[in-house]
Amino acid sequence: MAVNLTPQYLEAEEEYRRAQTAQERLDCLRKMWTLLPKHKASEKLQAELKAKISEAREAVEQEKKKPKSGGVSYKIPKQGAGQVVIVGAPNAGKSRLLASVTRATPEVAPYAFTTREPTAGMMDYADVRIQLIDTPPITADVLEPFVTNLVAAADAAILCVDAGDDDGPFAAEAVIEKLASVKVQLTRQRPVEPPAVGIRSVPTLLVATKCDAEGASDRLEIIREMFAARFPIVEIAAEANLHLDRFRQATFELLRVMRIYTKEPGKPADKAAPFTCPIGSTVAEFAGCIHRELAEKVKSARVWGTGVVDGQTVSREHVLHDGDLVELHT
Repeated sequence: MAVNLTPQYLEAEEEYRRAQTAQERLDCLRKMWTLLPKHKASEKLQAELKAKISEAREAVEQEKKKPKSGGVSYKIPKQGAGQVVIVGAPNAGKSRLLASVTRATPEVAPYAFTTREPTAGMMDYADVRIQLIDTPPITADVLEPFVTNLVAAADAAILCVDAGDDDGPFAAEAVIEKLASVKVQLTRQRPVEPPAVGIRSVPTLLVATKCDAEGASDRLEIIREMFAARFPIVEIAAEANLHLDRFRQATFELLRVMRIYTKEPGKPADKAAPFTCPIGSTVAEFAGCIHRELAEKVKSARVWGTGVVDGQTVSREHVLHDGDLVELHT
């Protein structure tokens, strides 16, 4: 017997994954408990939620006992198909990458710690836009608290590794370990099961920068040996404009979203600005991406695209595909 989780439950679960504080996680877990269908098939999930709620309550109490810490804080509103934070060691090529694929103008210089605060830019891919955020470098000894928060809240991360430096791969390993020490795990993809309370898993693309540097081919072999089992890898040379199209595509694929175009009955299709929703979304779940209430109201749709006859009427449970054109009916 299937649990049959509702789109509202899945949305609350995604909010839980992105929660940054113990109180936010507790609020999300309570919402998930309210939305969870209560029947025999969901008994295991009910037990897991109860345990997580108990852990979250304890974490909230622990946070209340801790003294408030000062420091700079940044919160960058999400835009486009997804928010992707760029991380890496000093001189790993983060700012150069951002400047090469967006209109942002971060300071780029050949010395460490040029970047002191986050810089956002929008990258075009096909007919969607992806938000990239450059961040200050991370080392075994240095990690700005606001960088932790930005990475934890992002949809995905880019880990830049300097292929022009013998120490590049090992500096990248230090970045991974430093983030893990504050419960932010860089992973190949988002885990099927939500991580333990307090841990944030962030889908990550490893970008080997400066792949045209002298001796880079040998270092790229080391990078593949160290990281290929953990992350998808793209090799670029931003200054020479090498393989940036490959980077754009890989970043879009990292987000695990699909583009859905819409049209109103009797009107032309809107092919300029598609909506994006998670791969595998149904008609009802896609409607929820447009507006929460629409998910409950939609009854059927006409679809032009993959696996259907053009204009075919489908149910609200029909699974959509990237590039489909959808006309919703309530």
